[in-house]
Amino acid sequence: MIIEMPVPSPGESISEVEIAQWLVKDGDYVEKDQTIAEVDSDKATLDLPAQESGTITLKAQEGDTVLVGDIVCLIDTSGKKVSKKNNDIKPPTDIQKENTKVVEDKSKIKENTSHSGVPSPAARKILDDKGVNYENVKGTGKGGRISKEDALKTLPRVDIDSISKDRKVDTAKMSLLRRKLSQRLVAVKNQTAMLTTFNEVNMTPIFEIRKKYKETFKTKHDVSLGFMSFFTKAVVSALKEFPDVHSMIDEDQQIKFDFYDISIAVSGPKGLMVPVVRDAQDLTFSGIEKEIKRLAIRARDGLITVEDMSGGTFTISNGGVFGSMLSTPILNPPQSAILGMHNIIERPIAVDGKVEIHPMMFVALSYDHRIIDGKESVGFLLKVKELLENPVEGLMNNNIKNSLEI
Repeated sequence: MIIEMPVPSPGESISEVEIAQWLVKDGDYVEKDQTIAEVDSDKATLDLPAQESGTITLKAQEGDTVLVGDIVCLIDTSGKKVSKKNNDIKPPTDIQKENTKVVEDKSKIKENTSHSGVPSPAARKILDDKGVNYENVKGTGKGGRISKEDALKTLPRVDIDSISKDRKVDTAKMSLLRRKLSQRLVAVKNQTAMLTTFNEVNMTPIFEIRKKYKETFKTKHDVSLGFMSFFTKAVVSALKEFPDVHSMIDEDQQIKFDFYDISIAVSGPKGLMVPVVRDAQDLTFSGIEKEIKRLAIRARDGLITVEDMSGGTFTISNGGVFGSMLSTPILNPPQSAILGMHNIIERPIAVDGKVEIHPMMFVALSYDHRIIDGKESVGFLLKVKELLENPVEGLMNNNIKNSLEI
């Protein structure tokens, strides 16, 4: 029996994925639930398990972008597992050939209809000038027609020959995740009135708390007492005081939330990912640190899911772990604000009329000025600064041991 394996839906908002890597070869015998491929969506890399045991016939290549529901391989359940001593691949059966032909016919139909858009005269001139293939442009006009606006949004081709001058150049297709990310980032710049405000935080009080209690905290909770729990708690407290910073725009509506799902940007093997710490307002210091550690490990091991990264009402990004001293973080749509942390450097500052050396961090708040005024953005960041510089009173209710549960 021949089983057609379609691409399963990774999530409600995802309509296509990219075959990142086949983990089996054409003609291999696969076991049911064995991971046969890794596929990239615009949010995460996902495993594709075999639906049944049998001999596999691949119908898509690595790098192909396929729609959810497309057939990417066939599994012949009558195929037998071949020992390593006799692993010659048998020629396909008549049934396999017939099914293969049917799938190929379906693919041709989809291929012939997927790029049905025709550019308008103005769009054609723009695309020709840019050297962009019409088939690579998605038309938003009637019947998929490529409009002038569609053409203007495309990027020009790079003249590799004039740059390389016969020197070696390596090219590789960007992953679907990276391509979608680039589209979203450009959309943020074009569709929001993004501004950034800055401040600096004296990290001495937090340093002193961590120095005194980090070993006890680690022994009790089996997780380190990092900076992120302090920042997360400070952000939640400040968002409660400045609710506009915790809102979103939906056409002509302003949406506000009475829960605080904080997106935390972490680095993974496929690039930057932003999993969500749910209901951060209900978590203790140890609860926040444990959840961030769990999500970071999942991202590192390539196990992060779309659900892990869906939602989120505010984002914290820590460029300081890479050595960034100052930056303007870009919004994580549809959120309206993002807090950027940076590296901590000992600098001289004035304290009560005297110069002292303290560990200082620059912080940045990027925000959508369409919905957040300067007064709210500056006030929010100043509140975060005040809470971090006086964490015992502002974040711990004057009881460090009780707040750290030690």
